[in-house]
Amino acid sequence: MIKVAIVVGSTRPGRKADTVASWVHGIAKQRGDAEYDIVDIQDFNLPLLDEPTPPSMGKYTQPHTLAWAAKVAAYDAYVFVTPEYNHGTSGALKNALDFVYGEWNNKAAGFVGYGSAGGVRAVEQLRLIAAELQLATVRAQVQLFLATDFEKYTVFKPDPSKAKSVGTLLDQVVSWGTALQTVRAKK
Repeated sequence: MIKVAIVVGSTRPGRKADTVASWVHGIAKQRGDAEYDIVDIQDFNLPLLDEPTPPSMGKYTQPHTLAWAAKVAAYDAYVFVTPEYNHGTSGALKNALDFVYGEWNNKAAGFVGYGSAGGVRAVEQLRLIAAELQLATVRAQVQLFLATDFEKYTVFKPDPSKAKSVGTLLDQVVSWGTALQTVRAKK
């Protein structure tokens, strides 16, 4: 069985990403096709990229980078939960993605976005970043709207139909994550 990280992609006080990630995790745990964990980037206290060499060289020196690299390496696939801030993903998630390189390669990624436009612009930005990290992104994504999936724009109460979207996303992430094990085994 593959391991899938549901990545909490915001560190902002009052964030909603942790609640959304818990909801996704609750749906995922009811499946039997993969092992699912929540990974919160906030737990790693990553400063702005502070390694002396580019991440693509894999020569990490900082304890926080080594811990983050080990965590990322432990998974076969990822579901990134991202807010949309100013038509893009959070700076904290972008920074976390940039910190390591090889640990992301040849793995699958899916996205759950939230915001006034369902997080679609943040997800599109993340798809470009993922391509450079050699992450294979799945087509399905979950869009959560502040006006309809959050009571008074703050309390997360997703439309019940969104659970089906999560299921479709997880179907694709698990399928691709499983297939890419073969690619990683050849390296």
